[in-house]
Amino acid sequence: MDDIYSGMFLPTTDILDIEDVDTMDVSSKEFKELVIRLAQSSNRSLLVTNNKESAFYDTTEFLTGQTYFPESVDSTTERSIERRYVYRKVIDIGALLDTDAKSVAHGITFTTGTVFTRIYGCATDPTAGALVALPLPYASPVLANNIELSVNNLNVVVTTGSNRTAFTKCYAVLEFINP
Repeated sequence: MDDIYSGMFLPTTDILDIEDVDTMDVSSKEFKELVIRLAQSSNRSLLVTNNKESAFYDTTEFLTGQTYFPESVDSTTERSIERRYVYRKVIDIGALLDTDAKSVAHGITFTTGTVFTRIYGCATDPTAGALVALPLPYASPVLANNIELSVNNLNVVVTTGSNRTAFTKCYAVLEFINP
């Protein structure tokens, strides 16, 4: 892969000799080289910009800019040439429950090719003076304090092992490939 993709940063030192552009002959070799270098620089900017991940979190499906390797065509090592695009959707879970599972519809249309790449979130207890936030899922050495986060074809499911009703601001972020 071209080195412009390494870290997806644009070079800041493109040197375009444009000091004498007003006096350049448009049929000159120097002018043609300048045009080519400007086109290459513009193309590099477009490629890098289009391949950056967008940090946009919304309750509607959003194309993130992430891409995954092409899907295998069969059981051999042969792959299709199509990269797979990742979508993101945020689900407002609302308040967590007391030792129970809560299901919230996600509205994602599943196909046999749907693959989740990340499922994560955060639960916040916004009580004044006692602000506490826990990642979702939450793993604790005390089994009863764990919080499970999962997804099925209809819902995001959050299962609490103890009373977590004080956590009233809770979001799940779903990132998935949906061909």
